[in-house]
Amino acid sequence: MTFSFRATALILTAAMALSACAQGGLRGGDDAINLNGAQGAFGSVSDPGSIAYFNQIVGDRVLFAVDQSTIDASAMAVLDGQAEWLMTNPEFTALVEGHADEQGTREYNLALGARRAAAVRDYLVSRGVAANRINTISFGKERPLEICSDESCYSQNRRGVTVLSTGAGV
Repeated sequence: MTFSFRATALILTAAMALSACAQGGLRGGDDAINLNGAQGAFGSVSDPGSIAYFNQIVGDRVLFAVDQSTIDASAMAVLDGQAEWLMTNPEFTALVEGHADEQGTREYNLALGARRAAAVRDYLVSRGVAANRINTISFGKERPLEICSDESCYSQNRRGVTVLSTGAGV
């Protein structure tokens, strides 16, 4: 039986994707958080200086209204906590991801995601976090959390996510 180049490439791609899933995902499995407080790559949820604590207790994301990049009152509460945590833990830097729902064109949603990420960054800076500790990126509608054509999914995909790392550069 002879396989074409295209079929072979498809099989290899599928095998690599399955292998990545078996190893904990494309990011190497380090992004899994044990909510029972066990130590992991992100530390313990019970350790106030850990990434796990930041993600689960402080909150790593804020949501936006349709076609908006305005920080509302509930987002302010989360971002105030993020700013306080970042100022208490200066060894961490942040990458703010801007996301959009699936409605609209790719180009529009990339621009909207960029505005959302910038709004989060600007708010954190206004609360005292050094601007050189925060970078932004827009994923537009390319990385949805929820997939369905319903507001319940759309609302979860309209978000700004603060991703932490250690080290000098973001």
